[in-house]
Amino acid sequence: MLLSLVLITISFREPTTGLHGVQSAGATVLHPFEVGAERLARPFQDVYGYFRGLVHAKNENKQLRAQLDRARQVLIQQQSASQDNVKFRALLKYIDSPQFPADYTPVVARIISQPEGEFSQRVVISAGSDSGIRQDTPVVTDDGLVGRVTDLNGGAAQVTLLTDDESAVQARDQFTNAIGLVRLGQGQGQLILDRVSKDENIQVGDVIVTAGTRSRQYPSLFPRGIPIGQVVSVGQTDTAPYKSIQIQPYVNFGSLDSVIALVTKKTIPAAP
Repeated sequence: MLLSLVLITISFREPTTGLHGVQSAGATVLHPFEVGAERLARPFQDVYGYFRGLVHAKNENKQLRAQLDRARQVLIQQQSASQDNVKFRALLKYIDSPQFPADYTPVVARIISQPEGEFSQRVVISAGSDSGIRQDTPVVTDDGLVGRVTDLNGGAAQVTLLTDDESAVQARDQFTNAIGLVRLGQGQGQLILDRVSKDENIQVGDVIVTAGTRSRQYPSLFPRGIPIGQVVSVGQTDTAPYKSIQIQPYVNFGSLDSVIALVTKKTIPAAP
C-alpha cells in the first residue's frame, strides 16, 4: 500500500516525460502481488462456484424427484384402473350370464374396509341404503357367495362374510341334491357342510350351492344356485349323527376387492 502511494505521488510530481518510466517500473514491481492475489482468490472463487453449482443441482434434483413422484402416482393410478377394469368386466360378465339370479338387481361396490383383525370376518362396501341395499341383502362375486349385509347407512354397508362363526347358509349338493348347512368349521376359515344324513352319497369334488327357499315356512336369505364351494373331504363315524364334509370355498376371502350386492324388491326374510 505504501509503495502504491509513493508511486502515485511521483506520478504527479514528475514531468510528463519521466512518468511512463516510473509507472512501468511500478507495474513491474506490483505484478508479483497481482499474480499472488489472483492465485489467492482463485480457490475461493472455485469454492463459491462449487457451492453455487451444488445448490443448483440440489434444486434441480428436487424438481426431478417431484416430477418422478407425479409420474409414479399417475402410473399407479393407471395400473389400478386397468386392474379394476379387468375385475369389473368379470363381474359384468357374470351379471349378464344365465347364472345371475333372476328378480335381483346388481349393485357393484368396492371393499372400502377390510377385516380389522384375524378373527374379524366383516368388511365394509361402498354402497348402502341409497343404492337400494337393505339389511340381510346377499353379497356375491363372480366366484360365488360372499355373505350378507348386517349393518348399513346411506352410503356404505357392513357385510358379514360366510367365514364368520355366526354365518350359516342352507345349501345343497348340486349332483345329489342332498341338503345341509354350510357354516364355519373348527379350523380358521374352514367351511363344512353340516347336518347331512349318512345315507347321502356325497363325493369329493361335488359342487355345493345355495339351496334357496324350499318352503314358505323356512324362507332363505339367499337365492337358489349361488356357488359356495367344492367338497374336499367326506367322512363319517359310527357315533356321529351326520357326515363330516369339508368344503373349499370358491371365493378367496383374503383378497376381496369388489363385490355385487343382490338388491330385490321382494321381502327379505329376517335372519335367524
